[in-house]
Amino acid sequence: MRTSHYDGLSRRTGMVNATIIYYSATGTVHALAQAAAEGAEKAGADVRLRKIAETATPEAIQARPEWAKHVENTADMPVAHLDDLAWADVVLFGTPTRFGNPASQLRAFMETTNVLWFQGKLANKVYSGFTASNTPHGGQESTLLALANTFYHWGGVIVPPGYTDPIQFQSGNPYGTSHVVADGPPGEVSLQAARYQARRAVDIAAALEKGNK
Repeated sequence: MRTSHYDGLSRRTGMVNATIIYYSATGTVHALAQAAAEGAEKAGADVRLRKIAETATPEAIQARPEWAKHVENTADMPVAHLDDLAWADVVLFGTPTRFGNPASQLRAFMETTNVLWFQGKLANKVYSGFTASNTPHGGQESTLLALANTFYHWGGVIVPPGYTDPIQFQSGNPYGTSHVVADGPPGEVSLQAARYQARRAVDIAAALEKGNK
């Protein structure tokens, strides 16, 4: 039986701050983000779960009942701000795929980070990403790679889940947690993969912090 390659890594002394920032139209990525927050908390992190503000027109949202319902259900969810990035040691970004790229709502937020980037406040943090697409080959890997392009510019430490835990051999995506919407809401494999990915990111951040002391 395959075992995790980093069992015990989370034995640490300091608290790690983890921010989960996501955009979700109909709730799939929201569910993955919640699971990631659970995983980060289980690893001992102080966690902020933040949604990206919706910028689509009311007409577009109302045209899809599941979209309108999700907007209503998450109305009280805190919206991501630059402070949530500056505060964090670990940041996980979640987004649906849009023609093989991150959603424009998330990209718009990321493109407001110039002040933090210029001040070096985005460097040396751990970054990771997760996604969902309508179909099995709907651009999941290219979306996660596109997120990484920004992490490179920020000077981040990119931590993918890889094949470092048995759940990864079930989920099948070493780039980051991904889910196929056509299969229904995220099931236990996708949710466990999201929890694991967040735990791994927190543990790596803790190890880096310990090594810098």
